[in-house]
Amino acid sequence: MFGSKLFGRLAFWRGLRRNITTTHAKRGGDHHDEGGIPGANLFFDITNRHLLALYMGLYMGSAFGTPFMILRHQLKKKSDT
Repeated sequence: MFGSKLFGRLAFWRGLRRNITTTHAKRGGDHHDEGGIPGANLFFDITNRHLLALYMGLYMGSAFGTPFMILRHQLKKKSDT
């Protein structure tokens, strides 16, 4: 009885180890062939250049403007007290 439980646990851990060490590509992957198309593996669309420029401006503008917004918030908070 104890041997069968132990064997079952060992088989479980062997299967788990096999799944962890096998890469997605070796298991078959997602059979999409980009064929060297630039931007095919990105999570956003780069074909619409106006929308891309807007997104990039918002992204970079928020990173640049955040310290100034924090400073404004702190100064406004201090003037309220």
